[in-house]
Amino acid sequence: MIETPYLLFLGDAPDMLAAKVAIGIRDWRPDHAVGQIRLEGCGADLGLTDMTLAEAKEAGAKTLVIGVANRGGVISAAWKEVLVQALEMGYDIASGLHNLLRDEGDLVAAAQTHGGTLHDVRVPTVGYPIANGVNRTGKRCLAVGTDCSVGKMYTALAMDAEMQQRGLKSTFRATGQTGILITGHGVPLDAVVADFMAGAVEYLTPNNDDDHWDMIEGQGSLFHISYSGVTMALVHGGQPDALILCHEPTREHMRGLPGFTLPSLEQLRDTALPLAQKSNPACKVVGISVNTQHLSEDEAVTYLAQVEEKMGLPAVDPYRHGAGRLVDALAAI
Repeated sequence: MIETPYLLFLGDAPDMLAAKVAIGIRDWRPDHAVGQIRLEGCGADLGLTDMTLAEAKEAGAKTLVIGVANRGGVISAAWKEVLVQALEMGYDIASGLHNLLRDEGDLVAAAQTHGGTLHDVRVPTVGYPIANGVNRTGKRCLAVGTDCSVGKMYTALAMDAEMQQRGLKSTFRATGQTGILITGHGVPLDAVVADFMAGAVEYLTPNNDDDHWDMIEGQGSLFHISYSGVTMALVHGGQPDALILCHEPTREHMRGLPGFTLPSLEQLRDTALPLAQKSNPACKVVGISVNTQHLSEDEAVTYLAQVEEKMGLPAVDPYRHGAGRLVDALAAI
């Protein structure tokens, strides 16, 4: 069990998107976030109190969480001094990077010497089966995006929160490191061997009550050259009854791929839905989630109205304006 509260380590993250793990914890578990610690040149700022390791320890922090999701998931050499010092001061460290803490000899030695625990949350802990495509009871909603980091996790979390508030049956199903750190459970899908990814999603979303909804955290994008495989596993393994299309309208190109433009929402719909209907012929696209964080309120309202008129579906920013209309759309199918 990862002890809370956390000190969120942003390192030398170049921008806010690179700090999405820490942002997710700040937004969905603010009571777990004592403050942030940044290295020189860090381009991210959560708006939390900047603290030294000693100050955060005094404030009660127990675990230093690496809040950065960089390309390739690498533990930078520039971070090591802080990480070792944290272990020497009695912190545990939690990370969702592909570069595992337990593979770093200096961190392992410091943890053993000072009694700290290294939590690698991106390590599968179950021998997942190969997907079989057998129909499961219960209902499932999957967020799919035009790109990475457009708000798929926020959409699922917001819809789950709205369902819970209404007294309806719902479970958020985490499939990435941030979701796992927020909820304490889930499947680190992109660390599962490829043949077993769809089976891991089936395992994560088992038979349930007929009126229960699993809100499945989306990953990657079917259009992203680097990460489409994990998305495909979710589309087939999730057997979704409903798809939510997710988009961030200010992107100039795919995340990390300057030579690739984002698909339109129509392209996303027309690609994702037939693929989803292979595992669940009844699947429908029921709504659109737009990440409007870089738009003013007036710009956001205007943009959402335009998308809604064009697509003929409810279009909302569920974090900014609430997920009520998306949940209403689920009830209508």
